[in-house]
Amino acid sequence: MNMTTPVPYVHGYSENEARRLGDQADTLAELLHADTRYPAGSRVLEAGCGVGAQTVHLVASSPGMHLTSVDISEESLAQARARVRAHSDAHTSARVQWHRADLFDLPFADGSFDHLFVCFVLEHLRYPLKALAALRRVLKPGGTITVIEGDHGSAFFHPDSAHARAAIGHLVRLQAEAGGDSLIGRRLQPLLTEAGYDGVTVRPRTVYADATRPALVEGFTRDTFTAMVAGVGAQALAAGLTTRADWERGIAGLHRTAQAGGTFHYTFFKATAVRP
Repeated sequence: MNMTTPVPYVHGYSENEARRLGDQADTLAELLHADTRYPAGSRVLEAGCGVGAQTVHLVASSPGMHLTSVDISEESLAQARARVRAHSDAHTSARVQWHRADLFDLPFADGSFDHLFVCFVLEHLRYPLKALAALRRVLKPGGTITVIEGDHGSAFFHPDSAHARAAIGHLVRLQAEAGGDSLIGRRLQPLLTEAGYDGVTVRPRTVYADATRPALVEGFTRDTFTAMVAGVGAQALAAGLTTRADWERGIAGLHRTAQAGGTFHYTFFKATAVRP
């Protein structure tokens, strides 16, 4: 397969998926973005902006930067523009430039940007190492890259459920068969190092939800993670990975963790590095 051929997005492009991405970004904004601030006037590239779920938080936290957001999907870019306009004033939204572009062949000169921001993108790429190397080209020497990814292997919960764990495993397999890697969070340090970046630092960002944190139970356990797994049910059944009864038991097991007495844990990984 050609390196630039897009890997199918395993979660699809439905309105429900766009809503789920927005719920995820809003719920996790403090956890993932609190320490990401770009100076006024700095040139920032958001690589793979999707529907703009993360973009709105970038512009809110660094309103003085000049943000360029790119994505391979014109439909996603249209949704991203609309989302930023709805969440920002005219002056702030005007600072965002939008480009349909392939991450492996970006239409920017060498060293065009002071900072790069890449969130929930590498997991969907067949060649994440080559993508990071391609991104390094457009980053100026001394500029920084921030990468955020999840790792579905970090999910554990109470009450435990073998069917729920199997359902998560089916999602991991489907994404791998599509060319992605939903376990990529654990690989960020070696990927960035091999791609030629210096000063690589990776820190875990843990989500833990129980009855004392109802916003996380609703926003993450139910509306983000469980909704994400449930969304690939048709694919799992079509691929013969499970039966309908076992799949429904698995999703019910995940929903049970969001009810009284349930708990849920998941780890994201946030990496920063510098172009030498």
